[in-house]
Amino acid sequence: MRRSIERQGDQCALGAGAALTIAGSSAVIGQIVLMRELISLYNGSELSLGILLATWLFWSAAGSLLCGSLPLREGRVRGRVGALACLLGVSLPATVWALRASKSLLQTVPGELVGPVATLLASLVCLSVFCMTAGALFVAAARMINDSDARRAAGAAYLLEAAGSAVGGVVASLLLLRFLSPMQIATLVLVLNLWLASILLLRIRIVVASAVAVLPALLLVVGVAPRVEWQTRTREWSGFRLLGSTDSIYGNLTVIESGGVRSLYENGLILANAPDESAAEESVHYALLEHPSPRRILLIGGGANGAVAEALKHPTVERVDLVELDPALLGMVRDDLPANAAPRDARVVPHTADGRAFLHASRASYDEIIVGIPDPQSAQLNRYYTVEFFRSARAHLAPGGLLALQLRSSEEAMSPDQAEFLRSIKRSLQEVFPAVVAIPGDTIHFFAATRQGLLTEDAPTLVERLMERHLQTRYVREYFIPFRMTADRMEQARADLEPQAATRINRDFAPIAYYYNTILWSAQFRPAYAEWLRRAGSTRFASILGGVLIAAVLLALAAGGKQRPRTTALCSTAATGFTLMALEMILLLGFQSIYGFLYSQLALLIALFMAGIAVGGWLGLQLTGSPRRAVAITQLLLMLSAPLLMLALSLLAMPRGSAVNWLAAEIVFPALAALGGMLGGCQFTQAAQLFLAGDRGAGWLGWLYSVDLLGGSAGALVLSGFLIPVFGFWPTAWLTAAVSLAPVLMAARLCIPRRVGSY
Repeated sequence: MRRSIERQGDQCALGAGAALTIAGSSAVIGQIVLMRELISLYNGSELSLGILLATWLFWSAAGSLLCGSLPLREGRVRGRVGALACLLGVSLPATVWALRASKSLLQTVPGELVGPVATLLASLVCLSVFCMTAGALFVAAARMINDSDARRAAGAAYLLEAAGSAVGGVVASLLLLRFLSPMQIATLVLVLNLWLASILLLRIRIVVASAVAVLPALLLVVGVAPRVEWQTRTREWSGFRLLGSTDSIYGNLTVIESGGVRSLYENGLILANAPDESAAEESVHYALLEHPSPRRILLIGGGANGAVAEALKHPTVERVDLVELDPALLGMVRDDLPANAAPRDARVVPHTADGRAFLHASRASYDEIIVGIPDPQSAQLNRYYTVEFFRSARAHLAPGGLLALQLRSSEEAMSPDQAEFLRSIKRSLQEVFPAVVAIPGDTIHFFAATRQGLLTEDAPTLVERLMERHLQTRYVREYFIPFRMTADRMEQARADLEPQAATRINRDFAPIAYYYNTILWSAQFRPAYAEWLRRAGSTRFASILGGVLIAAVLLALAAGGKQRPRTTALCSTAATGFTLMALEMILLLGFQSIYGFLYSQLALLIALFMAGIAVGGWLGLQLTGSPRRAVAITQLLLMLSAPLLMLALSLLAMPRGSAVNWLAAEIVFPALAALGGMLGGCQFTQAAQLFLAGDRGAGWLGWLYSVDLLGGSAGALVLSGFLIPVFGFWPTAWLTAAVSLAPVLMAARLCIPRRVGSY
């Protein structure tokens, strides 16, 4: 009898471990797939990404809280976990389908921007089932762990779930996203969870369940999922002829056709049309006409709109280096928009790399560097409009060279928001270049030169060069250039763009430009959105920081009584969720700013962050001392972590040799990710011991886990939509530290010796 009971206990523990590991893997894989879908469908500005991530964590917290609150008999836990695994697997493909279907409901035409409220509603509805199930599955599986000590069971559950998330992140980023479509990945998650459910519900042996699952898995992934993928994409672009759609590691690329015009969309935003001679000509000719004899050209972006072919029309051009991040984009342009593809010419040298990383590695110099990157709607795009990028570009300009970029503007009068945004870009250029001029229009062209006297604002000079080079153009012509550059227009542009005393400089670690761009994006839907962002941006950081510090002290003083240990555990866990989100965002955005958008490395950083949480959870379980002291120490370290991380990033951002840069990117950054996760994992296990002390069982773990997720949810929204774009990285780090002050003080009070023994 005893052996039978022990065998059942071992099987229960094995099932709990498998359930928690698979739940963690499924959740992180699902998060990657669904976030990519949401970025593609809803155009992913920084504010919308914050809304989406906050929604994700909110529903996960709701599921965790609900499952932890429901009474559950011991004999029914296994069945509940199996049922939740089934629901988790089935809900991921259904969620992908629902997100794509929601696009046709919220957009009247493809590519139409979707506002913040619509984005919030779509994410709240579509993500609800999958995220709630993932949160509930964690709590239910934790209750399967055969441990009489609920506190150790909670720590073990957290460790296993984090380890599964780390493994899932690595597998998804390095394998699944590179070779499978989103629907195929979702189908794999479905099969994996059904396999787990069959073991738990039907008590099938693992070997038998695995053998039975192989053939259905192949049929579903290879045969059914691709058909469903194409059908959902076709429905998403209903009313148009869908020519092709692919998901590379950098995002979704789609080509549609309507009325003889083909359009290329990248992550839901239109990138190029074919034919569109006007856009192709404007993208390079004004820039090349500003130079008296351009020979070596660097195009960063612009591989989809026909810019390369237009640049080669200038007879002096000897070499064009084209840098595009995504090789899939160049392939799709070549196959579906051949008129826009770079011609096969010995003078054209394509490079598939991040533009900033290319400049960092290259020693070449250019007569012109032309930036064909979209407006800075996110931190990723903002990197090409900062002082740091402009300095890097200037270092690669030959004597007499110039930098050119273009941004959306207005044909007539600019709005105050638009003018402020463009003034920020101009002032950032002026920090690096002694001469900056602009040509106005619905697309405004900025030119920056390495010395005075190189640039011209004289239309006849540009027309003369146009005629001398015998350029065959249709839209950049001798009669249109003077019309665009009339004296009154040029004077109005100079007045509108003249930097003011309050105009802020756009930097890598203080990305104010994409805050301005967020205001412009919001104003397209309802003026109230933009007005709220303006008022939020006008708030003094010192006032916010002071308010948080005062609130922290008052909260620490108010917490008392018999429930003080559990109140401290809850506050510490909420602050840790906020802090971990801040560390993750600062780490990833900092890596982007320094080294460029290298997706595989960033994905590895996320996986190592989760692995650090797992290691921290294991270390927390090994601590045998007072959890009060452990919570106080780990919370103090977490309070210091964000400023220390920013100090490390500031040092890493300094110019170094290639060997040091490789060491920092491959060793230092992953180590920082793991360390940050370790602090969070250790804190949660110790806070769980403090919170679950006494007669509280593992069912209460749902409350603590939900608080952790809600703290991260609040952090995602506040950090991405407000703190980082408005105030930059360093102020965000100090405010993150201030959030941890209250739990640090509360935990320190618990460590003061009392007559009653501590837990």
